[in-house]
Amino acid sequence: MSEFAFDVSLENFETKVLTVADKVPVVVDFWAPWCEPCKVLKPLLEKLAEEFKGRFLLAMVNADENPELAQHFGVRSIPSVKVLFQGQLVDEFNGALPEGKVREFLERIALPAGSEGNLREEAAALVGEGKLDAALAKLVAASQANPQDQAIQLDAVDVLMQLGRHDEAKQLLAGDYANEPDRANALRARLALADGAADTAAIEAKLAANPADHAARLELSRALAAQSRFREAMEAALHVALTDRFFDEGAGRKALLNLFEALAGSEQYDDLIREFRRKLSAGLN
Repeated sequence: MSEFAFDVSLENFETKVLTVADKVPVVVDFWAPWCEPCKVLKPLLEKLAEEFKGRFLLAMVNADENPELAQHFGVRSIPSVKVLFQGQLVDEFNGALPEGKVREFLERIALPAGSEGNLREEAAALVGEGKLDAALAKLVAASQANPQDQAIQLDAVDVLMQLGRHDEAKQLLAGDYANEPDRANALRARLALADGAADTAAIEAKLAANPADHAARLELSRALAAQSRFREAMEAALHVALTDRFFDEGAGRKALLNLFEALAGSEQYDDLIREFRRKLSAGLN
């Protein structure tokens, strides 16, 4: 089993096959444990599903355990392969074909190679130009082309956060990102920063009255980070770390490290993180 190949039953067929097939071709393999040809075709399809990397998805149905599905699709012998895409049965074959023939069949029904990758690159370019809404539209299209690609989904989370659409980002991040755990956790940490929203003007007034108020400066750092003003947030935290490294058990340094963690995995912040890592290291050594 993988992100591209999975078992399905009558209970989850609608959510795992019919809904997904609106965006990407789903190859449905009807098989049974006693079927000798199935023992040849099933692992071949699983191997090719991995190789095609989401250009089609493979849903495997045990025909003995799901006779209703077999009957609905007119399965009279197994193995029997049906391809569903955009609400239609678009192709099919029966029996265990040679690998070359199976490859030809899959190339015919699969999404174009690299279609989702090109869209992701276009989205990254749009983000660099500050065209966030257009970038999000590209990522939605890329995700539709390859709904199993977690990197694309996390790109969309990143853009949603930059747009201030935190509730939607939080909803997307609630999923399981087993293939991208570090980046997902970093984005969750960054989303948590948004909960620190506060009136920066009031905090700045407090600091104007007492520039040595380190607690207020760290509060300002959190408020700036909540507004995605990350450079200013780092500058405030760095000021505390270098002015009094022992304040509140190194709270300035910890605040900076939290910011580094929250922004990790987003290429647009790599230079910023490197810059402030150097400043922190140089100031403490």
